[in-house]
Amino acid sequence: MSTDTPMPVRRALVSCFDKDGVADLAAALAELEVEIVSTGSTAQVIRDAGVPVTEVADLTGFPECLDGRVKTLHPRVHAGILADRHDPEHVRQLDELEVSPIDLVVVNLYPFERTVASGASDAETIEMIDIGGPTMVRAAAKNHGSVGVMVEPSDYDEVVAELRAHGGLTTALRRRLASTAFQHTAAYDAAVAAWFQRDEPFPAQLSLALPRATELRYGENPHQAAAFYTHGVAEGLAAAEQLHGKELSYNNLLDTDAAWGMAVDLDEPCVAIIKHTNPAGYAVADDLEAAYVRALEGDPVSAFGGIVAANRPIDRVTAERIVEVFTEVVIAPGFDEDALEVLRSKANLRILAMPSAARPEGDWQLRSVAGGLLVQEADVGAEPWDAWEVVSQVRPDEATLADLRFAWTACKHTKSNAIVLAKDRQVVGVGAGQMSRVDSVRLAVERSGERHVGSVLASDAFFPFRDGPDAAAQAGVTAIVQPGGSVRDEEVIAAADEHGIAMVLTGRRHFRH
Repeated sequence: MSTDTPMPVRRALVSCFDKDGVADLAAALAELEVEIVSTGSTAQVIRDAGVPVTEVADLTGFPECLDGRVKTLHPRVHAGILADRHDPEHVRQLDELEVSPIDLVVVNLYPFERTVASGASDAETIEMIDIGGPTMVRAAAKNHGSVGVMVEPSDYDEVVAELRAHGGLTTALRRRLASTAFQHTAAYDAAVAAWFQRDEPFPAQLSLALPRATELRYGENPHQAAAFYTHGVAEGLAAAEQLHGKELSYNNLLDTDAAWGMAVDLDEPCVAIIKHTNPAGYAVADDLEAAYVRALEGDPVSAFGGIVAANRPIDRVTAERIVEVFTEVVIAPGFDEDALEVLRSKANLRILAMPSAARPEGDWQLRSVAGGLLVQEADVGAEPWDAWEVVSQVRPDEATLADLRFAWTACKHTKSNAIVLAKDRQVVGVGAGQMSRVDSVRLAVERSGERHVGSVLASDAFFPFRDGPDAAAQAGVTAIVQPGGSVRDEEVIAAADEHGIAMVLTGRRHFRH
């Protein structure tokens, strides 16, 4: 048979954990005079649909055993799948062994990842490691020159349509299905390996199984292709429900992730306004509207075209404030109906609802470099406030300490070298991404207008020289929080004492490159 000739399907093996569409598929195959072989509960679904079915045990002459662990692991199954129909010797051996070929394998696997996510015990999880299913899938995919294989119910209609149109499966379709099958088993094995590696901080072999959620219009720039892959479970942005607006872009997703992480890092009503992953505004207040107004005051010019994130459901009055400024995305743990009506008046505004205002949990962060990936733990979790050390002669009062904690939280979400000025738990100036720390101080002061007077300053890393604290003090900053650890710490602390300002060391750095 020429490889360009559609391959007839006379016998199909159907064994699916996910029974969605199985009855209709079986009926269509029966209509096409395809003999169906099946196992256990799948066979029952087919039988209940009024379609004739042969049990695998009748094919093999061997009963299912070991609580279903062994059903299809038999030469009469795998010889029928793996025989190359274009090889006369393979065909001769099938005849000699009285093994009938299997032309189509329809299998999907035990829900391993769903079982893990449910919090199941180790014993229950191990039972969801499929053995026979992946073996059949890989065998059929390897032998796609002679066999079709389906692992996704979404492929059923296309396969049936091709059988009806051509009397068989074309080479191109069999090859595509084989590719899908190998991706499926590779992702499955990666998920199992990752489960076994869950207690290893950085395993020797990193196993990733990331399903593609969607292709994006383009990447950071229009000439770059891009896609969004998820962990396969509903968490983070993968859990967001888009209620309105254009599709999200690559840059939207980056900025929205930054905004959401910042907004939910505080317990009080909080709003973060992000531009290019840096805060253009960040504030807390007694209610969300006030928090938005205060965040917008941080840098109303840079807020244009930004991302707004809130840690409370958005009400109508807050929505009315938001639509006064051109905004790309609004993300929050819910929206009042009146708020949605207001926000939807902007045709292109993307509205994302999160299931809750939960903080991001600890996870790996992956970043590509030429030739590989850099992997690190995410910089999340509670700050060790008790470890802070006041090293200056002036001691901050409780109100100043509250501002220092707020500024430190904002600084953690700002690109290095990061300097954040805050007053009354409102960001009033930001210096981000500068090559020199003192330049970040000067930029933050410049961006704050006159609001730097009486503010506090947070620096994501130590001051290598006293020039940064000198510039801050001259601008009217009253207190500084920084990690410490410089060989010139004594000189820097002395500068704070000379200017009569408070200085606190955290002992922890928050670089964000």
